[in-house]
Amino acid sequence: MIKNLAFFLLLSLSFLACNNTPTPTAVTEEGQFFGEKITLDNAMEFDNFVAKMETQDSMNVKVTGIVESVCKKKGCWANIKSETTGKELFVKFKDYGFFLPLDCEGQKVTLEGIAFREVTSVDELRHYAEDEGATEEEIAEITEPKEELKIIASGAALENGNTTKQ
Repeated sequence: MIKNLAFFLLLSLSFLACNNTPTPTAVTEEGQFFGEKITLDNAMEFDNFVAKMETQDSMNVKVTGIVESVCKKKGCWANIKSETTGKELFVKFKDYGFFLPLDCEGQKVTLEGIAFREVTSVDELRHYAEDEGATEEEIAEITEPKEELKIIASGAALENGNTTKQ
């Protein structure tokens, strides 16, 4: 009997451990919040942020944009893209401490953290392409490093009712 109970408990824990759905730190009428507590007020619109980064190497920022893509394995990175300029922002999460849901493409997100410019190596670009589900041919086409705008987000909020999903 005790062996059966122990087996059942271990089996239950293994199912829980395999659940890759990120758990919000808070859910309100405004949205789902992940990581450190942030507010939605005083966030810079994405295109204004990109323009400001033209003259700076790094800055503390709270920025709002639309999620273009997210890591399909864990939600451990995301890409925000301007609908008007095509500029992109690559998002990682502070201390690998939280992730976004795997199905959040098209949703409005507010991020707070440190933004900076960085050159991403070919190996790292290929790794992210693989995470996103790119084909072997698409991955092989990545042959040059890329300078990118990045943010290490300490907190994120997926806003309710704001989506461009079809």
